[in-house]
Amino acid sequence: MSSDKPETPAEADDDLPLAVPVKRRRWSPSLVWLIPVLAAVIGGWLAVNAVLSRGPTITIAFQNAEGLEAGKTRIKYKDVEIGEVKAVSVSPDRQAILVTAELSKNVDDYLVADSRFWVVRPRISGGSVSGLGTVLGGSYIGMDVGKSKERRTEFKGLEVPPIINADLPGKMFVLRSDNLGSLNAGSPVYFRRVPVGQVVGYELDPAGSAVKLSVFVNAPYDHFVTVNSRFWHASGIDVAIGANGLSVNTQSLAAIALGGIAFETPLSDGPDKTPDAKYLFLLNETREKALQNRDRETQSFRLKFRQSVRGLTVGAPVDFRGITFGEVTAIGIEYAADRKDFDMTVDIRTYPSRLNTLSGDHRLSAKISVESLVRNGLRAQLRSGSLITGQLYVALDFFPEAKPAKVVMRNGMTELPTLPGDLEELQRVLQRIARRLDKVPFDSIGEELNQSLKSLHQTLDGMRKLSENMDGKVLPQAVKTLEDLQKTLESTRQTMRVDSPLQQDVRAAAQEVSETARSFRALADYLDRHPEALIRGKGDKK
Repeated sequence: MSSDKPETPAEADDDLPLAVPVKRRRWSPSLVWLIPVLAAVIGGWLAVNAVLSRGPTITIAFQNAEGLEAGKTRIKYKDVEIGEVKAVSVSPDRQAILVTAELSKNVDDYLVADSRFWVVRPRISGGSVSGLGTVLGGSYIGMDVGKSKERRTEFKGLEVPPIINADLPGKMFVLRSDNLGSLNAGSPVYFRRVPVGQVVGYELDPAGSAVKLSVFVNAPYDHFVTVNSRFWHASGIDVAIGANGLSVNTQSLAAIALGGIAFETPLSDGPDKTPDAKYLFLLNETREKALQNRDRETQSFRLKFRQSVRGLTVGAPVDFRGITFGEVTAIGIEYAADRKDFDMTVDIRTYPSRLNTLSGDHRLSAKISVESLVRNGLRAQLRSGSLITGQLYVALDFFPEAKPAKVVMRNGMTELPTLPGDLEELQRVLQRIARRLDKVPFDSIGEELNQSLKSLHQTLDGMRKLSENMDGKVLPQAVKTLEDLQKTLESTRQTMRVDSPLQQDVRAAAQEVSETARSFRALADYLDRHPEALIRGKGDKK
């Protein structure tokens, strides 16, 4: 029989199974967590790589933002993309547009102090058209790498593209001119009419009295420029009317449209020196003036003329037997108290060194003195260079028959003796002829001529009357005389015929004369052999 007594707790615990201790495993991440971890690692690597591969950031200041757009406008170097515009903003002072751009990492060494940036867009300048490729592709920022060693990240952009690139071989030169003329950036530079360079830029000097131009001459033509080179304006068409007549000169059609500069390097006695970067050349108006300036040695003289100098201008040539020897520098007037009249003064500048070139003797100008030349007849004279324009020039020449004269020093100027010009001398001769003609009694000569004409008229009337009388009386007799003469000639012709009796008689007489001549010749021979026959007669010899 079962017991109904309740079980105690101890007895109940004895019925439970024994607890078996179980060792719990450590927590380990699930494969699900690998995905975000891997993404985080990749993102971090990309972030670090982006930071490490990021190129330099630069700021460029432009006057306006035309054609620029953040995130779209590219930066190119020689048509290769090297960066992108990230932001476009206005400067704090509102004077410029600031363009923030990010460049490729490998162009970090391009960012030097003299690097240049500009916006490439379609442009028409002078005779050239550029930037047509941006019509479809949009504007971009061009870059030219400089040669400086100084690194920079802030730049001032150019409003117009540069004429030349920094890596173009050649050399830059600086010219000084009184005015710009028709020159502009991009105007060509010529050497012997060959384009060898361009005008890069220009600016006024600080005083505002001149213009300084920067010109670039391409290699290998830059070695033709020396300190002896001469530059002049070659813009348009130069038309000059002077003592030498009408002269027209131009370089090319491009120079007419765009203007231009030409240069020439005259031959020098010594070695040609290469100009340094600070050497300043003078830009002359014409080639003639440019080549005149090469004459370092000059001499000035004053000439006095008593004739009109109308037609003579400053700059007119001083000629020595067809060779330009100098130029007129000033024209004035001076009162001559001793004659109570006025003298026209003409100041000239001559180039003695040109005697060296003409003669080949580089010491000739030092050997010859002005006094000796004047003693030998050197005189100055005004001559006409053109009958059409009436221009005059000064001629120096020798006149051995000229009156003796001396060189005079007055007011610091050397005065050379002069002679009247050709036209002046012709006028004087005409005046002398006119004075002599005034002394001719034309009135009395006219009266005598009238009387002579009347007498001649009377004589002609008498001859006409005599001719009329001769026509009525003399003419019939003359006709009869001619008929008789014709008969006589006919009779003479008959007489002179071969078979006429007269001709036969003449031939017979000629034969007899011939026989007689032979007899005389035989007698003469005999007497020559026997002269005694004149005394004894002809007989036999004993």
